[in-house]
Amino acid sequence: MKKHNSEVLKLEESIFSTITQRAMKEGAINLAQGFPDFDGPAWVVELAKKVLGENKNQYAPSMGVMALRQQISELYQKTYKLHYKPETEILITHGATEGIYSTIRALINPGDEVIVFEPLYDSYAASVQMARGVLKPVTLHAPDFSFDRAEFKAQLSDKTKLLIINNPHNPTGRVFSKEEIQWLGQLAIEFDFYILSDEVYEFLTFKEAHQPTALESSIKDRVITISSIGKTLSFTGWKLGWVCATPELIKSIHNVHQFVNFCANHPLQVTLAEALPQMDHYLKEFRFDYEKRRNLLMRGLVELDFKVIEPSGTYFLLAQVPQGLTSLEYCYQLISEKKVATIPLSPFYLKSKEGDQLVRFCFAKKAETLNLALKNLGRNT
Repeated sequence: MKKHNSEVLKLEESIFSTITQRAMKEGAINLAQGFPDFDGPAWVVELAKKVLGENKNQYAPSMGVMALRQQISELYQKTYKLHYKPETEILITHGATEGIYSTIRALINPGDEVIVFEPLYDSYAASVQMARGVLKPVTLHAPDFSFDRAEFKAQLSDKTKLLIINNPHNPTGRVFSKEEIQWLGQLAIEFDFYILSDEVYEFLTFKEAHQPTALESSIKDRVITISSIGKTLSFTGWKLGWVCATPELIKSIHNVHQFVNFCANHPLQVTLAEALPQMDHYLKEFRFDYEKRRNLLMRGLVELDFKVIEPSGTYFLLAQVPQGLTSLEYCYQLISEKKVATIPLSPFYLKSKEGDQLVRFCFAKKAETLNLALKNLGRNT
């Protein structure tokens, strides 16, 4: 029989699937995958139940329900003083990951170069690979996860088409500074490349409020902003995301989206359109609640002599691996001996070996879950 697509054959099983399968087999507490072990707000669930009875169960418009696009436009205006036209500059996607894939397929031709910060979310590399683009990694160096500007500039060429930035950054929890964004923006102008800004953790910062990349007015027309409701409302299974960009960029991204997915879930789009105007109080509680979860896990790990790196955003924190072990070996050891699953950072790197000495904990869990995990980690085997 004829062979499958060569680029697809190169893709490997996600480390999240590998670790989760082993955790389930061993009966380990899963602090590996980035999703809550609790449901989102009950009042949003009630809205969804109501909407399911309102005959909104057929295909939605491919660009997304207009009421939702209007509410997202108002959210950006109210929160950041950032204006996107709902008719032409906002596209609703099947989660942020589909928005990322559709954006990359819309922009990247074979041989185009894409700069990515490592450690990186695995779908970035897979999407670029399937588009036959060329990945150019720039390392965020532990422990503060800053990047070397000379290293970044060395990756630029006349083939540079796109920079992918994740801010707040998964898996490090780093928040890029305004000055860094401005510096990157000047290079985007000088070398004429686009910026895909993945901002799904925008409401999970613990020191300062999030600043979207597109706020830099000189580069707004070359920034593709992607976010979603999965992390913010703790409904990761709803898979509702959006892409904000210029009409020309949205048109190209929609050209891909319509043949990948056509549209996102119709009744949940209507639900979210009704929920967004009511989220002011929720978002304050949301950030406060996650800060408590972060501090609970961080304090507990420190008491157990883990060397922890405090995150400024997201719901992840990193810890160093004991000498003599790789991150994957250590994760397997924690699962088998402590019955706690974490994620090794080595698969998040393309170039550097720094990931061999780091593991990621997810604290999007109930306090009972975190306390039980800490109890397991503290027991003798």
